[in-house]
Parts: sequence; structure tokens; C-alpha cells
Amino acid sequence: MKICVTAGASDLEAPFDPRFGRCPFFTVVETDGMTAESILNSSAGSSGGTGLQVAQAVARLDVTALITGNIGPNAMQALSAAGIDVYQQLGGSVREAAEQFKQGGLQKITSPSAPPHACMGRGQMRQGPQGQGRGGIRGRGGPEVGRGQGSGRGQGAWRSGSSRVMMR
Repeated sequence: MKICVTAGASDLEAPFDPRFGRCPFFTVVETDGMTAESILNSSAGSSGGTGLQVAQAVARLDVTALITGNIGPNAMQALSAAGIDVYQQLGGSVREAAEQFKQGGLQKITSPSAPPHACMGRGQMRQGPQGQGRGGIRGRGGPEVGRGQGSGRGQGAWRSGSSRVMMR
């Protein structure tokens, strides 16, 4: 079976990257022999529509499953339409993610795990407790705005209800 894993570098021992659209590499793993091919994510630095662009690129890889950490609604919809199952992983290496998949140890997700535009720029954005933005961005503000923590370049976006708050 051919699967795709989001990766921070270009081999099986590379660290798993939880970002779908902004990960530096995709590693395509043939689970029968555990052979791998890494592909540079040329859309990682795109200014907009990254999730959809990357989902279309992954669909062209002829994989049956994707292992990632967080995925937005547009990418999730495109992958579902292409017949690609999405599984959630939280850390480790590409090899560990592929092994866990083979053993049935990963959770299949059927809905987005991140809000739209969650990873604007190169920073990673996760919604933490009490609306605190956490990830590779820097920001200041109270709990209503969120607190960006990290060292990324770019902006993170966080949606709450109908308002959109940009953090720097």
C-alpha cells in the first residue's frame, strides 16, 4: 500500500511534520517493503490556497492514505473527493508514523482538524485552551486575541465565531 506522510526532511528517519500545507516534504512510503521517496512541497511558501494546492498534488501521487497532524476544511474535502483516507499523527519520525499505520494504530479522521487559514505564513497555529494561539508565530494580546508563542516568520490566523483575529 502506498501512503503519504508529512515530513520535516527528506527520508524515512526524518521528523514527522504535523502541518499539512506547510510541511517541507512529503514522504511517499510503500508499506509492504518500507521503501520511501521524498518530494519537496513546492507550495509550502505560497501566499494563499495552499491546503487545496497541496491536496491536489498529493492526489496526483496515487496514494491511498495521508498521515498528517492538522488539516483544514478545503484540503480535507479535496482529499476525500480523491478517495484518500486521512490519519492523524502527533509526533515521531516518518518511519514511526508508517509503522503505526501498518499496525492499525492511527486514528482515521473524517473532518478537518484545523480551522481555515490556520497556518498563514510559515508559522504553525494550533488552538489551545481558552483561545490561546500556539505555534511558530509571535504575538501579544489578551485571551480574546490569543497569545502566539514560538519563532516562525509569518502570521497565524485564528477564527472564533464570526470574528477573525490576525496575530503577529
